[in-house]
Amino acid sequence: METIFSGIQPSGVPTIGNYIGAMKQFIQLQDNYNCYYCIVDEHAITVPQDRLKLREQTKGLAALYLAIGLDPTKSTIFIQSEVPAHTQAAWIVQCNTTVGELERMTQFKDKSAKNNRVGVSAGLLTYPPLMVADIVLYQSNLVPVGEDQKQHLELTRDFVERFNNRYSNGAPILTLPDALIPKAGGRIMSLQEPTNKMSKSDDNQKGFISMLDEPAAIRKKLKSAVTDSSGVIEFDVANKPGISNLLTIYSSFSGESIDELVARYQGVGYGTFKDELADAVINVMEPIQVRYRELLHSDELDQILDTGAIEANKVANKTLTKMINSVGLGRKKR
Repeated sequence: METIFSGIQPSGVPTIGNYIGAMKQFIQLQDNYNCYYCIVDEHAITVPQDRLKLREQTKGLAALYLAIGLDPTKSTIFIQSEVPAHTQAAWIVQCNTTVGELERMTQFKDKSAKNNRVGVSAGLLTYPPLMVADIVLYQSNLVPVGEDQKQHLELTRDFVERFNNRYSNGAPILTLPDALIPKAGGRIMSLQEPTNKMSKSDDNQKGFISMLDEPAAIRKKLKSAVTDSSGVIEFDVANKPGISNLLTIYSSFSGESIDELVARYQGVGYGTFKDELADAVINVMEPIQVRYRELLHSDELDQILDTGAIEANKVANKTLTKMINSVGLGRKKR
């Protein structure tokens, strides 16, 4: 069975865009792959964090993982900082990665340019090697990524090929991963600026729907979603990005194809469409929210994370030992 690794930062409550583009696929993948789902809290501290809020968001994201339907008997669910091999392996990755490669990473270029590199943490430059370590420690075959994250996977593949060529005496030491990109629904757009990706950091709260938004808030945001003046429900991203985005969301939550939805809503106004779209979203989100609240402060959540940490440490340490031996660290082979 092939192995999948995926990590999400606990930097706030995920949006329905995160759910459609990534988290929803996690449920299906766990039946056919050996899955490791990680809350990457060490990535979050590349920017200043409130320590209590970070811990709260870390547990909250773990609770959401379980609430959406991830099964701890099928998947390993764990917190990155509870597996020290991640940072240990990241140092080996850094020493086999060039500064030029890291300076080309889009996130570093964008964030450092805004501040003229003043006050930008070194971690913002060097966190991609930590991301590489996250992936290679589990000998991952596939990594679910959006189009905007492919650059990180390319860095991982470059490192794995370099490491294997440099240190292997035969069989590869590390597995070369491939991207797993959702075929549909991988890019959900803002409800207010439908040419921009939906983001939980959007200053306009009407632009995104949080997975923990109350049903009334979900309905209100969808009713105010930008469409156009034609009143015709059709899928045309170039000319009608607003209604096309809503159709993508509706299809993802209802299971109906976009063509089926377009046919069903011929001659129906945007108001009715948006109201019934809200029903579809709420029907999925409300049970998730109920389960989330049950789990958040439960012993069950802690037990699952403890078990996940034990399993993740076992697998990660095995790969770390191979990496340590390959580069010649320590007095003797481990």
